[in-house]
Amino acid sequence: MTSQQMARPAPVAVVVVIVMTVSMLAAACAQPAADRREPTTRASRDGGSAVAAPAAAKRPRIVFLGDSLTAGLGLDPAQSVPALIQERLTDEGYAYEVVNAGVSGDTTAGGLSRLDWSLDGDVRILVIELGGNDGLRGLPVAAIKRNLTQILERARERQVHVLLTGMEAPPNFGASYTTEFRQVFRDLAREHGVSFMPFFLDGVAGNPKLNQADGIHPNPAGARVVEANVWHALEPLLEKSTQDR
Repeated sequence: MTSQQMARPAPVAVVVVIVMTVSMLAAACAQPAADRREPTTRASRDGGSAVAAPAAAKRPRIVFLGDSLTAGLGLDPAQSVPALIQERLTDEGYAYEVVNAGVSGDTTAGGLSRLDWSLDGDVRILVIELGGNDGLRGLPVAAIKRNLTQILERARERQVHVLLTGMEAPPNFGASYTTEFRQVFRDLAREHGVSFMPFFLDGVAGNPKLNQADGIHPNPAGARVVEANVWHALEPLLEKSTQDR
């Protein structure tokens, strides 16, 4: 994917489907504690879970910091996007441990608050999938940018490569907010020189065949589509991350 392709705005018809889909996400993401998976690792004790080999293997890590879309809400653990990326890495012969640090209902502020322990260990790549819940709540774009900026700066301090994924806001708060929200991800990617996926749910949002009954969260087939898109953006970072250490 070229930088021109990544920066190209989504067609109007696609954006309409996206924002209609995202506008329903608030109720679905605000899951009660009982619906969350039982913790099995340090990461999962705060809402995420390791989906690869134990830390004792001491392999370089790829951390997915996100919300329910990363956590794999409604899916078996092995069907989440991070787990599918781990499967792809193994098949392709890459020795990385993927850590799923997704928490349903999380915001950019929440992601920032748990960033330090999420980056424990030999983390080489950080995939950031945050902002959707901020947009659903109409939180100020300036605050979203501030939180994501701090995450990006801390990752850079640790020499961690970043893949930033964009999200869409619902139309509830007006066209101006929706446009500013979409643009902030593009601006951050350009300002910090990080890899960028314009929309995490590209090709999945609004397609009933690729979503669960809530019409929001990908089903197993949809997760496979997201995984393929993520892999396309992630793969160029893999060898680069090993050359840096």
